[in-house]
Amino acid sequence: MTEKIPVYFINGFLEAGKTNFIQYTIDQDYFKIDGRTLLILCEEGVEEYEEAILKRNNTVMETFDDQKDFTAEALAVLTEKYAPERVIVEFNGMWNLRDVVFPSNWAREQQITIVDGSTFTAYFANMRSMFMDMARYSDLVLFNRVNPADDLLTWKRAILTANTRAEVVFEDEEGPLDVVGDEDLPYDVNAPVIEIGDDDYAIWYVDAMQQEQRYEGKTVSFLAMVYRPRTFIGDKFVPGRFVMTCCAQDVSFLGYMCKFKGAKKLHTRNWVRVTAKVHYEDSKDYDGRGPVLYAEKIEPAAKPKQEVIDMNQTA
Repeated sequence: MTEKIPVYFINGFLEAGKTNFIQYTIDQDYFKIDGRTLLILCEEGVEEYEEAILKRNNTVMETFDDQKDFTAEALAVLTEKYAPERVIVEFNGMWNLRDVVFPSNWAREQQITIVDGSTFTAYFANMRSMFMDMARYSDLVLFNRVNPADDLLTWKRAILTANTRAEVVFEDEEGPLDVVGDEDLPYDVNAPVIEIGDDDYAIWYVDAMQQEQRYEGKTVSFLAMVYRPRTFIGDKFVPGRFVMTCCAQDVSFLGYMCKFKGAKKLHTRNWVRVTAKVHYEDSKDYDGRGPVLYAEKIEPAAKPKQEVIDMNQTA
């Protein structure tokens, strides 16, 4: 079996800081390897790579000016030419991510999106769909050049709604910023029952995945649609909501597994009011650890006026 070549895929809009990030990273001891690194550029930015850094890190560079040339066949030719131990791709944020195809012996090791915090609001307002495509499959979304006074929690929640597994990091001129605080949540996490409104559901969903210490053992109440396919065995179902992150084509059903003795009597697409206690468990449903709801009360409920929560209005 042929060993796969790991690919580090770095994307972001022009002048987001991708070049500086890559150049800094390849020069760090923790990132050094014995073999050759193939660095592929898909745009020409303001910053240029220093020849000395590339040379001492055994890095060769190739450039693509047009996405139609960025094909699996062309990349395979570079593999034969350089025999790299790994590949780093500095991708063009204006190219279509969905059209990217790698050679069969390449494997994405990590995908990182770099964001210029000083221009994020404008990009997010005008090219939200394109940005969310970048963030949706990223392992890390790094905001640099941020202003701590900006609404960083809202930015973070918008990304995590589309990609709950992403690590979201903010940095200003002095370094990383800690963006956590229950005082900014639109509901009271210290109430006997945390009442989650329709507009707050996506915020709660994201926060619950990230903040175990905030919700473990707490009781929550929210309006939800039932999802219980025939493949479900035992007393469990998923209460959740459809959430639109950027456009009608990007609607996802977001919900957590819920255990309820009367689950077998519930039917998919029915509406209920859920009151449940939150616990965190290792579960194959999450491929790891995540929130599991233990229902204390399930009540029939009327369908809301807006079945789909629009993050364009809440984020």
